[in-house]
Amino acid sequence: MELYLYPMARTFSEMVALGTVVPDFNLPDTITGKQISFSDIEGEIATLIMFICNHCPFVLHINDELVKLANDYNQKGIGFLAISANDIVTHPHDGPEQMKVVAEKLNYPFPYCYDESQQVAKAFNAACTPDFFIYDNNKELVYRGQLDDSRPGNGIAVTGNDIRNAFDRLINNEPIAVEQRPSIGCNIKWK
Repeated sequence: MELYLYPMARTFSEMVALGTVVPDFNLPDTITGKQISFSDIEGEIATLIMFICNHCPFVLHINDELVKLANDYNQKGIGFLAISANDIVTHPHDGPEQMKVVAEKLNYPFPYCYDESQQVAKAFNAACTPDFFIYDNNKELVYRGQLDDSRPGNGIAVTGNDIRNAFDRLINNEPIAVEQRPSIGCNIKWK
């Protein structure tokens, strides 16, 4: 039984079918102001697309690991992108200006894009923050699910083991297990 220090809505990722081709997108990076598409961040071996936001306790719990993960793997042929799609009318602290502040404070080594229309999040079938999608060099989904077993308040260390294992298998040209555990977090704040 998971114990939380404060009440949180818990939403599981949708577990999109493996083999699904990455959706097209073109979003503004809140850090640089440049438009970002998949080809701009695509890694030689694989690419991780993360749906996160500024306020979610589940994201706050893993932010340091997301930075470590990107720093450990971006020179190994893995591309990274973070996207926030939350409605800023109901959650203004998740807006682009605040996203830039958070990204700079945490030294995000990846673009942090804002999906104002929420169409990109819908195309990915993103459901929660954080929600993770790894695409191989054929642009096909090979992993979707949790970062690791850690959750706010459960006492398990944040390691990134599930995603690190997927990356290592891709780098070593080994198959990734098809049994994957869904991510869990706050629901995306839809308009």
